[in-house]
Amino acid sequence: MQSFYSTYLLPLSLSIIMMGMGLSLEKGDFRNIFRYPKPVVTGIISQVFILPVIAFLLFGFTSLNPYIKVGFILITACAGGSATNVITHILKGNLALSISLTAINSLIILVSLPLIVKLGLTVFVGEERIIHLNVLNTILNIFLTIIIPTFLGMLIRLYFFRFAIKAQRPLRFILPLILFSVFIVMIFFDDNGSENGFYQYLYLAPWALLLNFVSMLVVYLFSKYLRLGGKNNFTISIEVGLKNSIVGIFVAETLLNNYEMAMVSVVYGSFTFFSTLIFGYLAKRIELWGFGYRKLF
Repeated sequence: MQSFYSTYLLPLSLSIIMMGMGLSLEKGDFRNIFRYPKPVVTGIISQVFILPVIAFLLFGFTSLNPYIKVGFILITACAGGSATNVITHILKGNLALSISLTAINSLIILVSLPLIVKLGLTVFVGEERIIHLNVLNTILNIFLTIIIPTFLGMLIRLYFFRFAIKAQRPLRFILPLILFSVFIVMIFFDDNGSENGFYQYLYLAPWALLLNFVSMLVVYLFSKYLRLGGKNNFTISIEVGLKNSIVGIFVAETLLNNYEMAMVSVVYGSFTFFSTLIFGYLAKRIELWGFGYRKLF
């Protein structure tokens, strides 16, 4: 699975996507994020503490294969990827908050993910494994696929403002299409025989959707309780609901050498993009005073 598509095509596509989203941002957007850090702190707490608790409670009493259970623990421990930024961009959420959480949580999981997965292996499988994530590679990937492209997009907006404004509307459709196309290629063409393996694990789809929905609902209600504001509420729920499945696949296949756990991340990533988009859309409607007609896009 970790061949040409995931090694070269995906990072390049993510960089293009992040630069496109940077066209809609200004430096003041990020300044406000760190001037009022409560939403960021809430997103971090949700990633590190709330989501693992949800996963352990949700799968701890099921009859699923122990390694499948750990696979769900693993995908929960992964940070949100650039897909969360795309959905937030589509729904006109707090894009600066989404990008900030993606970058920060991607660094935090260098510590939290090994600990959470180790606990999952101990509880469900009865074995202990030490997981080492490459710190330098992770930081480099964050800079190359998130920070630098976003900054370039913001520079283009600063010096070519009219172009940036005109490009925003078509990019809201083009960027998700790029991401979805690349992900489909990775799922079905990145590894010989992966398609057959994918269909064998389709029974996990309802569990993936359940975890996705429960995670977003709990965090959304937690955010509303803290009165973070409408955009922040559904932005944080999107960030924790959709995961960077590429990280989950890498950890399961390369570091843990377990195909079953890897397929959990594949299935989760394949089905939760649209469920997260739907949840975010409905949450936004609720924030806009119920289900009465309003123009949301």
